[in-house]
Amino acid sequence: MFWLWVSLIVIVAVVVYDRGQRKHAILRNFPIIGHLRYMLEAVGPELRQYIVTKNNEERPFSRDQRRWIYASSKHDNNYFGFGSDNEMELSPNYLVIKHQVFPLNSPQPGEPDYDPSYVVPCPKVLGGSRDRKKAFRPTSIVNISGMSFGSLSAQAVQALNKGAALARCLHNTGEGGVSVHHLCGGDLVWQIGTGYFGCRDESGRFSMARLKDAVERYPSVRAIEIKLSQGAKPGVGGFLPGRKVTPEIAAVRGIPLKQDCASPGAHREFHDADSLLDFAEAVAAETGLPVGIKSAVGELTFWKDLARQMSTGGRAVDFIAIDGGEGGTGAGPLVFTDHVALPFKIAFSRVHRIFDAAGISEKVVFVGSGKLGFSQDALLAFAMGCDMINVAREAMIAIGCIQAQQCHTNRCPTGVATQNRWLAGGLDPNLKSVRVANYIVALRKDLLYLARACGVPHPSQVRSDQLEFLDDRFGAKTIAEVFERRVTWPTSEHPSTPRRDQPT
Repeated sequence: MFWLWVSLIVIVAVVVYDRGQRKHAILRNFPIIGHLRYMLEAVGPELRQYIVTKNNEERPFSRDQRRWIYASSKHDNNYFGFGSDNEMELSPNYLVIKHQVFPLNSPQPGEPDYDPSYVVPCPKVLGGSRDRKKAFRPTSIVNISGMSFGSLSAQAVQALNKGAALARCLHNTGEGGVSVHHLCGGDLVWQIGTGYFGCRDESGRFSMARLKDAVERYPSVRAIEIKLSQGAKPGVGGFLPGRKVTPEIAAVRGIPLKQDCASPGAHREFHDADSLLDFAEAVAAETGLPVGIKSAVGELTFWKDLARQMSTGGRAVDFIAIDGGEGGTGAGPLVFTDHVALPFKIAFSRVHRIFDAAGISEKVVFVGSGKLGFSQDALLAFAMGCDMINVAREAMIAIGCIQAQQCHTNRCPTGVATQNRWLAGGLDPNLKSVRVANYIVALRKDLLYLARACGVPHPSQVRSDQLEFLDDRFGAKTIAEVFERRVTWPTSEHPSTPRRDQPT
C-alpha cells in the first residue's frame, strides 16, 4: 500500500511539472505519456538495428557487416550460410570480382608457407623514394586509422594500440597527439592536425622543437601524417566537445579544461602546395621520419600543383592518404558529413590519375580510407592503386562499438567513444586488443584469398579489369572502364612485382 501511494505521488508530481514547464509542447499537452516519445527517440538507433531494418539495409554499416566484424574479432565462424541475400542483377554499382579458373593455392595449416597471422606487407618502402633516414616497409597493408584520445576513451586507445602490436600493423594517433595510452607496444603514425596538439607552443602555433623532442621520446612513432582534412568534415577542422575535455586530455593537447576544442579549418604554417612541401621536408629533415599528408578531395587545383612540384623539384611527401566523403567522425556538421568531399572511389581515382600522369605515382605510397574495412571494398581500393588501407569505425566495432551513434554526446554505451569513467570502465583493453587484432588478421586473410582467386599473390597485383560494376539492366563495366584506367602487366623477368593500372 505504501508503494502505491508513493507511485501516485510521483505521477502527480510529474503531471504538475509537465503541465507547468514550457520547454516541450508534447510533455505539456501529454503529461506522462509524452515521455515515452523521448525514450523511444533515445533508443531509436538500437531499435532500428535489431527490429526494423533488414540485414543489409542499415547505415553506415549493415547488420551483416557488423556480424562479420564481430565474428571475425571473436575468432568465431565468420561464414554465412544459404547463399547471398543480395539482389545482384537488380542492384546498380554492385561489385563483382572475376576469379581465375586456375587460381593460386592458399597455404593451409601444417604447410611450409602457412602464416596464421596472414601478414601482407606494403608493396613499397615508406620514405624509400626520398631516402628518409628512418624509411621502412610497413608490415601490414591494413592499418588503424586516425582516432584521437579524446574522441575515444583511454581504454579504447589502449585496446587499439595493443591490438596493433598483436597484428603487426600501424596505429594512427589521430590529431589529438601522443598520449601514454598510445604507448602499449604498437607502432604509431603521429597525425598532426591544424591544432598541432602535442607539438604546439603556448600560443597554439607549431613547434618544431617540441615535435623533435617528442619523436625522440617516443621511438614507436614511425611516420608523421599532416592532416589537411578528413572525409566526414572537410574544411571545418576537428571538434572535441568540452564535456570530453578531461584534465588528462587537456594536458596532452595543451588546451583549456572543459572547454570545446575546435581546431582551425586550415593550417597556419603553410597555405599552398609549395609551402606544404617546405614544411614536410623540414619535418622529415628534423625527425628522419617519413612524412605524408591526409586529405579529403574536392577541387583538384591543389593536387595538380602538388604533383607538378613533386615531379619537377627536389621536394615530396612520402605518402598520401585519401579519405572518402563517406568516412566517419566523432562529431561534425551534418551538411559536411553528407555533402562535402567526394566519395572514395571518385576521389582516389582522380588524384591517382594526376600523379600517374606526372610520372611519380610509384614514388608515393597511397593509402585509402573511408569504409574500406570489408574485403571486397579493400580489394577494389588496391586494384585502383592503393598500397595500404586504413580502418577506423570497423576497428571500433571490433572492440565493441554497437553503432549507437552517440559519439558526440559522451554517452557511448560501450565505453569506446566517451570520457565517462563509468562507461569507459566497462571496456577491457586486454580482451578488446585481441579482438581488433583478430579482425585485422581476418581482413588480411580474405584479401590474400581474393588475390589468389584472381591469380596473383598480393592484393596490389589485382588488376582493375578483374573487378566489375553491375548496373541494374543486365550490363556491367570494369573498374578500368569506369575510372578510365589502362591495364598493364608485370614483365616475365619480374613476375612478383606488384602491377599497377595506369590512367588513360
